[in-house]
Amino acid sequence: MKWKIRKCPKDFTYTLRDKCPICGSQTIIPHPPRFSPIDKYVKYRIELKKGIKLNC
Repeated sequence: MKWKIRKCPKDFTYTLRDKCPICGSQTIIPHPPRFSPIDKYVKYRIELKKGIKLNC
């Protein structure tokens, strides 16, 4: 699914374009990734987020 709305990380404005019309920087998708109960990579995301090594 392609998201339509995008957000500028510098001035926090919302737009439908790939570049911000105010400052010209690249916009990002403000939506979180989908949740899946059978996620194979959750261990690695926790390690990156918390900065600790998990032994799972």
